Amino acid sequence: MTSAKTPADEAEARAIQDELRHQVVLTEPGPPPGRGLVAGVDVAYDDERDLVAAAAVVLDAATLEVVEEATAVGRVSFPYVPGLLAFRELPTVLAALDSLAAAPGLVVCDGYGLAHPRGFGLACHLGVVTGLPSIGVAKNPFTFTYGEPGDRRGEFAPLVAADGAEVGRALRTQDGIKPVFVSVGHRVSLDNACAHVLALSPRFRIPETTRHADSLCRRALREAAG
Repeated sequence: MTSAKTPADEAEARAIQDELRHQVVLTEPGPPPGRGLVAGVDVAYDDERDLVAAAAVVLDAATLEVVEEATAVGRVSFPYVPGLLAFRELPTVLAALDSLAAAPGLVVCDGYGLAHPRGFGLACHLGVVTGLPSIGVAKNPFTFTYGEPGDRRGEFAPLVAADGAEVGRALRTQDGIKPVFVSVGHRVSLDNACAHVLALSPRFRIPETTRHADSLCRRALREAAG
């Protein structure tokens, strides 16, 4: 069972982030797009019942067919603190990933990697803890700025931090549709992360990995709360 440190409070959470941030690997290109197995992970919450459900869905990267899926439901173990969301999600996400028989070559998170106020979003945290190549694909740019990319699929613009550093890209996955926001998590280059996202998004704005995981975690939460 893969595990992660559970902080007692906000200060300890920030200390864990600071410790693990230095373990992020940014020098590897990552697996080639369109080959092997790719997993998508996502979570859903029921705040009234203090429940969180996570889903991990593995796709064949060449065909985008579902190979395997797993869910896990747990109690929310950490309060909502901006910049520390991974500590709310990670235990249940890891439980779902650990239930898989297949070993994905890449994990796609519905969220952020380096494009994070502390430079260590869920995709980074998950990648470091599991050792798996990981990327974040978010639906909005969080606190970062970007120029509008061209209208055609595959065009992009840098996602820029306050200090001018490129922390990700606003990537157009469909012609004329709002971009998604791609950032590196662990053991993948930004160019390769964007190539994976395009390969996983042949028809819709959101990657198929995220679409399947989103649907599955919501269903698991309904069943757990029902």
